[in-house]
This record gives sequence, structure tokens and C-alpha cells, in this order.
Amino acid sequence: MNPYAIIHQTQRQRVSDGMTRSLLEDCENTPRILVLVWSQLGDFDSLEYAFWLQREAEQLRAKGIAIRAVGIGNLDSGKQFCHYTGFPAEWLFVDPNAQLHRQLNLYPGLNFKLPGLSTTQTAWLNLLLMCAGIGSPGTLAEVFRGYRGDRNAPQLIGDEEIIKAKPLPPLKGSFFQFAGGSGYQRPFELATLRLRNMVEVLGNWKTYVPNPAYMTQRGATFLFDADGNVLYEHRDRAILGFAANMSRPLSFLYEKG
Repeated sequence: MNPYAIIHQTQRQRVSDGMTRSLLEDCENTPRILVLVWSQLGDFDSLEYAFWLQREAEQLRAKGIAIRAVGIGNLDSGKQFCHYTGFPAEWLFVDPNAQLHRQLNLYPGLNFKLPGLSTTQTAWLNLLLMCAGIGSPGTLAEVFRGYRGDRNAPQLIGDEEIIKAKPLPPLKGSFFQFAGGSGYQRPFELATLRLRNMVEVLGNWKTYVPNPAYMTQRGATFLFDADGNVLYEHRDRAILGFAANMSRPLSFLYEKG
């Protein structure tokens, strides 16, 4: 079964009102539909993806693209995620047991097991191994890109923007000019945003990750036309691998016209 058929048949709890509704409700007259199947809502990838969507919200509205997302978690996870990221709650659905991910045959992540470990301990072990790049190709390179900067990526923090990422003191965006000027992703700029995300999740861990069993599960991106044809898809194979072009994760939307 193709991805659109599965997604079209899927109903999940919507964060805005707690009702179980079709994922594609109210998308019938939309020329293109962007469906994001996210990992845990407390995962780096989900939070960073939401950042890019907020950053380019005006361009996406101008293109008339309907956006729907499904993340692993519960209603409380979804509400916290939307509160922190600004992602519209009416676009977000929650899947507590990653059922849709299995139906779409998405990468579950590393599944290394040791005798005597609980499900939670096993999930933590595999997550840590993936963070080290095992069973998660490209993760370490992407982590390092966040520190060294990227001249192919846009500037991520406005000069007048104040970033609070404990244990660092509040930083003004113009601070990063000292690391390499402006107009592109400066050294430490992305790493600072990721640190802010980490502080947010660790401070609300049980809310974001009600079931640690799915911490390694990866997600996917699908772009459909009005007839359900797949215009683009990306199936994640790694932590911090939610896009084919991590310098500009939404570039595929503009390449498609």
C-alpha cells in the first residue's frame, strides 16, 4: 500500500481539541499536502523541524501548502511541543505507540539488545549508540556542523534576537558575529539552538517522552499532490537526519515549484 493510502485512512488524536480525526481532514481542496511523520516529540529532529517550519511559515502559506504532522507522544506531549515551538496545534496529531511509523515501514532505529536490560534501559542504550553514529549514519557529522557553522545555510538567529539556553547566559544574536560575521549559519549558532531544545526537553522529560520505548524510532516526510501522488518523500535513517539537505531542510518544497 502506498504512503498516501495509509495516511489517508489514518485517524489520530488532534492536539488542538483532543478529538480523534482523520489526519487529512480539511485538506481536500489543497493542491499540495506536506505530511510529517515525526519521531518522539521530544526528539531533536522533531523540534528542529518545527523551527524550520516556523522560520519559513510565510513562504509556505504563500504556496498554499497544507501541513499535517504526527508525532510520538500523548496529548500533553503535543500541547507542550506546540507551546514551545509555536507549531499550530490544529495541525499536530499524536501517536502514542508509533503505529503509523510501523505501517509506513519507517526505520525503528538501532535495536541492539543485552540480556537483563529492561525495555527502557535497552532504548537508552540504543539511543546513546545512535548518538555516537552507530546505526545512525551522518549523525556525528551533523552534530559537528552545528558547531563549525555552514556557509550553505542561512543565518538562524536574528541580530536582535535573545537566545536563552542554560547554562549559557542569555545571548543576543549579534554575539555570533564575533564567531564569523553574518548572513550564513555561524559557528556555534545551530549548536546553541540545539542546546536550547535539549534544556527544554530535559526540563519536561516525562511530558515529552511518556514512553521511552520509542526513543530510537525515526520519521519521514511526504509531499502529496491533490490526487495523492507522491511528489517527494524522505525516510529518516539517522538522528539529525530528518532532511536530505540539512543546510536547508525545506528546499525540496521550492524545487517542486
